[in-house]
Amino acid sequence: FLALQEWYQTDTYNLYQSDPQGVYYSIVLENVRSTKQPEENVLIDILEVRGVKGVFLANQKVDGKVMTLITYNKGRDWDFLNPPSIDMNGKTVNCKPPKCHLHLHLRWADNPYVSGTVHTKDSAPGLIMGAGNLGSQLVEYKEEMYITSDCGKTWRQVFEEEHHILYLDHGGVIVAIKDTSIPLKILKFSIDEGQTWNTHNFTSTSVFVDGLLSEPGDETLVMTVFGHISFRSDWELVKVDFRQSFPRQCTEADYDSWKVTNLQDEPCIMGQERSFRKRKDTALCIKGKSFTSTLTSKPCQCSEKDFNCDYGFERAASLKAEGDRCFADFWHDPDSPPDDCVIGQSYASSTGYRKVVSNICEGGVNKQQSSKQHTCPLLPPRGLQLGIKGETLAVGPGDDITFIVRQEQGDTLNTKYQVDLGDGFRAIYVNLTVTDEPIQHRYEKPGIYRVTVKAENVAGHDEAVVYIQVNPPLQEVHLEVVPVAGRNQKVNLTAVVLPARNNLTVFYWWIGNNLQPVLSLANSLITKFPETGEVSVTVQASCGRSMVQDTKLVRVFDQFQALPLKFSKNLDAFNPNIPEWREDIGRVITDIPLDDLVTVVKPGLPTTADLYVLPPKSTPKKKRSLSTDKRIPAIKQILNSNNVSFIVRGGLVVLVSLSDLYLGGLAKLLLFGFFFRKMPGRNVYAQMYNEKEQEMTSPVNHSEDTQNIIQGEEFIDDDLDSQTLGNNGGDLLIYSILHMYISIHSLCREA
Repeated sequence: FLALQEWYQTDTYNLYQSDPQGVYYSIVLENVRSTKQPEENVLIDILEVRGVKGVFLANQKVDGKVMTLITYNKGRDWDFLNPPSIDMNGKTVNCKPPKCHLHLHLRWADNPYVSGTVHTKDSAPGLIMGAGNLGSQLVEYKEEMYITSDCGKTWRQVFEEEHHILYLDHGGVIVAIKDTSIPLKILKFSIDEGQTWNTHNFTSTSVFVDGLLSEPGDETLVMTVFGHISFRSDWELVKVDFRQSFPRQCTEADYDSWKVTNLQDEPCIMGQERSFRKRKDTALCIKGKSFTSTLTSKPCQCSEKDFNCDYGFERAASLKAEGDRCFADFWHDPDSPPDDCVIGQSYASSTGYRKVVSNICEGGVNKQQSSKQHTCPLLPPRGLQLGIKGETLAVGPGDDITFIVRQEQGDTLNTKYQVDLGDGFRAIYVNLTVTDEPIQHRYEKPGIYRVTVKAENVAGHDEAVVYIQVNPPLQEVHLEVVPVAGRNQKVNLTAVVLPARNNLTVFYWWIGNNLQPVLSLANSLITKFPETGEVSVTVQASCGRSMVQDTKLVRVFDQFQALPLKFSKNLDAFNPNIPEWREDIGRVITDIPLDDLVTVVKPGLPTTADLYVLPPKSTPKKKRSLSTDKRIPAIKQILNSNNVSFIVRGGLVVLVSLSDLYLGGLAKLLLFGFFFRKMPGRNVYAQMYNEKEQEMTSPVNHSEDTQNIIQGEEFIDDDLDSQTLGNNGGDLLIYSILHMYISIHSLCREA
């Protein structure tokens, strides 16, 4: 059996049965109830009745109602359980079919030392004891105990509450202990298959019962009750021996025979008539180790009920006039050749019926005899599949790849397979899918390769295509973003990836504390920052099997000012246009002990930069306006005086000054912004230096006598020497912003 959940089902499964080889399945029961257990385990409400082959119980859920069904021919036919006519007290039961039946709980026990809710045993054929209720459906909170000794044909009620059950001596003794949370010292037992019950005090002190165990062997009459006196105590084990209740071994005269039948009193079960031994109710004897339950069996003549619907066929419940006829499903062609049909051989098309598995009926009706014989034609290839061992389509240059070709249908012996691996390799194979011969290859160059396999014979052809991404692993990603940006203003995020030749790279942008990234195939993204403050921006670049990441910290302001800078043209000859070089040049310009100035060197030529003047961290007595910021004139004065310079290779002096755009009155006053602060310390991207020439700069000591300091009303840096400048007494506050000679970091190619 196989339980399969269809797309429209939530707490039910459809039950399928296979052919003897376990290959082809056909449906036997729909909407079998399922229960989800811890750790996502799912239990299906189906139970095999031990002792009689082909008998199963199942709970079907239809329109919200759960009802118990029984089959005597392995799922071919299902019937409801007949209710008992009287209850355990001898009173008439008001439960009549077809509106009322007996329903059983088919649960597994969580405790391995107790049985589930239904109890059967191989050595006790026909004996079934379970918890359930009478009514139109199964009720979860009602767990009365019922028993049958004729394999489900007639039932009797024995208890009003659920009990733990243990079979001893091949079912000759049935032990029952109430399933309850209160301590017990009484058990019940029956020696006549549940018709009468006796009580026994198995202990003088009440015990919380945890489980029941019997000694090995079906013939044993010795059992153990184990539990605990209190929740803090150790386990208590109580041994109960029923051997003293039986003075002798049973003889043949102590047994009667009974014949198993289904609910319609038909004696043929799974194609045979079977009779079993049953100990007489008056016989107080031990069945013992040599007891065998089976008495006789003989095959029956086959009838229509011995055949189930074949693969691809179903019984149409809506077409009652057709009886038990099996119809081909809409997707199934009974005359179509099987997938493994070889040209020149023959095959039989199904009549829609097959004998129930394990059914041993002989002669009589043969629902399979009218099958037609066909000669296997040459079948075109269908369902061609192309894959890679390891299930990955992204590899690196030089990796060993194993291609695997499979074919679901069609002739394989007379089919040629043309293989094109996309890099110039082409070949023709024969019996490629039969021998399961792998195709091994290695791509040396990065790129996208279209791999095709075409299967072709006289009857037709099929083709499979797969695209292989060959990319070297990503080495670095460098996130470029302006360190200062305005609130609610557009900001460009750019990711520079190494090696730059990688394509099909996916970028994941993580902005702030947002756990949901923004995905893009482009290496840039336009975004806005709605709140002021510091925001972390992270980019992850993913290509094939590799992923790299970079993070920058951005500060957002309502207002700040940006001064465009330019460099003397001799710097352009040493500009490799890589992020690390631009970061280092930016550090050189603002290599001073102030956090209110940040320089960002822009990509491209000619080399330009922006100097961001941020609001001071000190809280002013009254709100400062950028238009009256006294630092700006001081900065412009220093830049216009050519007092800012640094030295690059060979002693070449590079001057920093205001851009012509600013001097022309076109400078832009940014009132909203976001500031990306450079973190202390610098990661040296060695791979970037390997990709392009990295220029070296020469260190120069700070000149201590060239600091320009102007005191102002609102801010004084106590850590800096200062002096008053200016003829107008304007209290112009100038920070020690720029050194005439600024120490530049020494960068070498070997770093």
